Amino acid sequence: MKKLAASLALTAAMALMPQMAGAQNYPERTISMIVPFSAGGPTDTVARLVAEAMSRDLGQQVIVENVGGAGGTVGASRVASAEADGYTLLLHHIGMATSATLYRNLSYDPLGSFEYAGLVTEVPMTIIARPDFPAEDLQGLIAYVKENADDVTYANAGIGAASHLCGMLFMSEIDTQLTTVPYQGTGPAMTDLLGGQVDFMCDQTTNTTSQIQAGAVKAYAVTSGERLDQLPDLPTAAEGGLASMQFGIWHGLYAPKGTDAAIVERLSKSLQIALKDQNVIDRFASLATTPEPEENATPAALKAKVESEIARWRPLIEAAGVYAD
Repeated sequence: MKKLAASLALTAAMALMPQMAGAQNYPERTISMIVPFSAGGPTDTVARLVAEAMSRDLGQQVIVENVGGAGGTVGASRVASAEADGYTLLLHHIGMATSATLYRNLSYDPLGSFEYAGLVTEVPMTIIARPDFPAEDLQGLIAYVKENADDVTYANAGIGAASHLCGMLFMSEIDTQLTTVPYQGTGPAMTDLLGGQVDFMCDQTTNTTSQIQAGAVKAYAVTSGERLDQLPDLPTAAEGGLASMQFGIWHGLYAPKGTDAAIVERLSKSLQIALKDQNVIDRFASLATTPEPEENATPAALKAKVESEIARWRPLIEAAGVYAD
């Protein structure tokens, strides 16, 4: 009996040896970082900066691959079903949490289908309009859209996008439903806003800061708790009377469920190093955001964020009755 037990233990240990060796030598080849949105968008910008810095630390290339569609769920689903070897990662934003309610037939579980590496950054949103929009400040914008609700158009980058969520929250706060115009990504929405085809939108500072600084759009508010150094003349939403619109679009790094704990830890440590990279810090600053501190770039912090954000957004989405499927 003792011989049998010893034999079974030896067999189990031998079976684990390749996995342990793989974790110890990780990474040995190129890593794919899936961004579930189109190239050139805000999340893509964040991902490429982080991937470049992580590549230097890991000694292997981290290549960003854009797999857009269905509010980020196509790319997330691909990573959820990928081999759990650490070579397919996901960099996703707040949509990881909101998809749990927006999609009633989701092919993966945001809380059960992934391993968490850590938080990356939290990007404020800005409320902007076409340059010739009549309102001069946030209170004027609110008054105008309430009086002209049937005519005003709100642009977003599709259901589940950050701009969609921000618009949903804005309409809830002012108790007014507006005509929304969904686009296939942030780029086309911004193009039509600049051209005057739509009236206003809400988007991340990573995508709007340069447009605001150049005077190409009319800016009304930022959703951060304080004014931004890069946009000191732009009031916060709270200053304009929308205190509940203090929020940001947070981003996190994930791996498929079952990825070896040692690999997840290596990825988390590499993320922490990347977020201290001076180029990342400087580029984030130019986009009016900052890297998460080391204590937030951890598996525990990201998991807690996903859990709390699912709880925060579920009642809002259910009350709006707007689902993606």
